[in-house]
Amino acid sequence: MKTLRLAGVVRESIVDGPGIRFTIFVQGCPHHCPGCHNAQTHDFSGGYDSDTDRLLAAIAKDPLLQGVTFSGGEPFEQAEALAFLGREIKARGLNLISYSGYTFEQLLAGASQRPDWLELLKQCDYLIDGRYEQEKRDLTLHFRGSSNQRILDVPQSLTEGRAVTVEL
Repeated sequence: MKTLRLAGVVRESIVDGPGIRFTIFVQGCPHHCPGCHNAQTHDFSGGYDSDTDRLLAAIAKDPLLQGVTFSGGEPFEQAEALAFLGREIKARGLNLISYSGYTFEQLLAGASQRPDWLELLKQCDYLIDGRYEQEKRDLTLHFRGSSNQRILDVPQSLTEGRAVTVEL
């Protein structure tokens, strides 16, 4: 069991990835992107504490779920606990998406200082990366807010050592 600082959860979301998803919004974000859709998640002292056991129990109760999404806030600021949770989610046969204001390249470069970033990446099926850029806002994009953000196939990206984009 690990403790997480959360802003909230959405038990059945259809906007945070394909299918019906359990979305976990972590609390705390260093990016402070102008126009952020979840600005209330920026304050690291906001939100509430929860634990991975409680989240897994809630996820297990819903047979309709196709996956889980980590959003925020910035999930990679709580990478150790989310990597643990991600392993448990994957063991239950669900797919995992994480959002991050960091790019894939930044996460790989930072992994020498933050090995938990790589551990979380290894659990993800898909990463939606990059900061929200208000001037690049595009409401026609699936699962993204601005055109600079990418949807990445994480296992393929890790294998090739470069960002491999996909459409979901």
